[in-house]
Amino acid sequence: MIVTIDGPAGAGKSSVSRLLAERLDFQFLDTGAMYRAATLAVLRANVDCEDQPRLRQIAMSCDIQVQGTQVILNGEDVSEEIRTSEVTSAIKHVADDPAIREWMVKCQRKIAHGTNIVTEGRDQGTVAFPYSKCKIYLTATPGERARRRVEDFRNANEPSNYDEVLIQINLRDMQDMARPVGALKKARDAYELLTDGMSLEEVIDKLEDVARQRMAESTEG
Repeated sequence: MIVTIDGPAGAGKSSVSRLLAERLDFQFLDTGAMYRAATLAVLRANVDCEDQPRLRQIAMSCDIQVQGTQVILNGEDVSEEIRTSEVTSAIKHVADDPAIREWMVKCQRKIAHGTNIVTEGRDQGTVAFPYSKCKIYLTATPGERARRRVEDFRNANEPSNYDEVLIQINLRDMQDMARPVGALKKARDAYELLTDGMSLEEVIDKLEDVARQRMAESTEG
């Protein structure tokens, strides 16, 4: 069974998806890491991000393997390098390209074919796996997401300002919902979980219940 988890930035999708996969003994697919790996390849090739044909050529020729938290790009472990600010700043050029997204979706479907997997992103339940029997939309209010982000910065001894972080989160939400391809959107048959006031353990417990119920219904059907 394929479990899709979509939702806005800062909702904790990656952590929740990884832990849920462990609970269910499923594989885990971080689709964002795939786009980051392709972006890293483009940066390494010194491609002008406005040169769309070349951008597509480099990105779509990549061999990207995601194994849990490990990301392999053309045989090289780039798990840490894809998390740099340089990659973060450039990823929109790759992730917003229609041809690259179509190619990525095909790659994601190939990875998930015939296996039990939890996959997270912003278009997994709507575009990549619209036939999934278990779709989850994980969210939290902008204020709660800003609070969590500030706490993360504090734990990392990095300066931050709540009001500025909140502005950034609201802007990101608007941008993600307005994207021409791969826009943030809740699937009509997705189970929505608002996580304000919930601990990580409570979130995982609830989603495990939802997933196992969907598995049982699928077996009965």
